[in-house]
Amino acid sequence: MNFDQIISDLKKKIYAPVYFLSGDEPYFIDKIASFIEENVLSDSEKEFNESILYGKDLDVPTLISYAKRYPMMSNYQVVIVKEAQSLKGLLAKDNPDKESKDVFMEYLQNPLPSTLLVLCYKYKTIDKRTKLYKALQKQAVLFESKRLYDNKIPAWIEDYVQGKGFTIEPKAVQMMSNYLGSDLGKIENEFGKLELHLKPGDRVT
Repeated sequence: MNFDQIISDLKKKIYAPVYFLSGDEPYFIDKIASFIEENVLSDSEKEFNESILYGKDLDVPTLISYAKRYPMMSNYQVVIVKEAQSLKGLLAKDNPDKESKDVFMEYLQNPLPSTLLVLCYKYKTIDKRTKLYKALQKQAVLFESKRLYDNKIPAWIEDYVQGKGFTIEPKAVQMMSNYLGSDLGKIENEFGKLELHLKPGDRVT
């Protein structure tokens, strides 16, 4: 699935039990994870049903113990693993012990429908020949976040600005692209500063 399809489904409350977000462009991974974190649960539900974990502080059996919990006074629980690329035990090249690999694969075969398990596996991708990749294809939302080529950045800026309810002149698009480069997070942040001085429907010049 691509980024727009995933966000569209989330807005419609169409949820998957596992989201595996990988790739060398962190912007789209962060946006999907943030959308889930901010919108799936109400503020009152988050206290008991939201877990934000970090891969470097985690092992696979512990992660699965979180995923297998049932929600309290809510239809769902959300488990988000940031820096999941530091979580040992998922990929063969990470030298996982057999127990960790088996536990994760076993969970993928029968994930808990009331859990949204979100793995943010940045700056890496999974070998498409592995059993893990094939299992994720069947049981999870598998998303690869690719960096945009430099020549695609101006069009992305224009689409982003229009999505925020404004228009922008081509010269202004090129200036933003030249000065801010291809860091999408930086572009979003800098436009946010500009947005403070704009009225709905304004044209950026």
